[in-house]
Amino acid sequence: MNISEAIACHSRLVGLSDSPQADVELLLCHVCQRSRTFFFTHPEYQLSETEAESFESLLKRRESGEPVAHLTGSRGFWTLDLDVTPSTLIPRADTECLVEKALELIPHSTARVLDLGTGTGAIALALASECPAWQVTGIDLVAEAASLAEQNRNRLGLNNVTILEGSWFEPVDGQYELIVSNPPYIDPQDPHLQQGDVRFEPLSALIADENGLADIRYIATTARQYLSDGGKLLFEHGYDQTAAVQEILKQLNYTEIDSAQDYGGNDRITWATWSG
Repeated sequence: MNISEAIACHSRLVGLSDSPQADVELLLCHVCQRSRTFFFTHPEYQLSETEAESFESLLKRRESGEPVAHLTGSRGFWTLDLDVTPSTLIPRADTECLVEKALELIPHSTARVLDLGTGTGAIALALASECPAWQVTGIDLVAEAASLAEQNRNRLGLNNVTILEGSWFEPVDGQYELIVSNPPYIDPQDPHLQQGDVRFEPLSALIADENGLADIRYIATTARQYLSDGGKLLFEHGYDQTAAVQEILKQLNYTEIDSAQDYGGNDRITWATWSG
């Protein structure tokens, strides 16, 4: 089997994946330890017997629904390549919108930043990589997630990041110029939980009570004790939760409340300012 023939196998994923060809290319990159660019310039490359067997095994697992990130153990996010395991959410490209907004909201060369529910460390590590003078702390309740985030931090050599295990604000004190979070925000009854990659991701990182708003409300309430005067609070949330999140922030006396869409044109992030 050569590369052209292997890539043609993406037809087996049509209807099962939103990006069948990209899925196959990423599996090939993993199996052959080559870049996608190599495949484009060497379509005649012949897979070894071992590579072909590994590719077929992974493709069958992808056909059964397993996420590509779990099959390869990694996912690109921002400019980083992150290790991924089933203990955390898989970083999504749309979460990069939150990173972009955070960098826009805090133009200072120095800042203390808190990332709640850090998972793989994606948001914390992306911000730290862009702003070496920032001191970024990532927190996750799940020991395996905190360990994975620390593994990513160590491999990337980002010494301006601290990873802690604990429940939301529990492990920290002091004031922060920016608090960011991609918390659980899916209603436990949402039918999307039975579809796509989320079937293989931890429910604890996905669902929240109060129609998905319980953790957002708790974070917004408690963050007021930890934000510096003029500090920013920034959330990722569901496409249909913008009005509810804005109302929560308004009731808690935040100001300069605003929202933005993700790359797909869906409402996705909301931010506000706290004047202590």
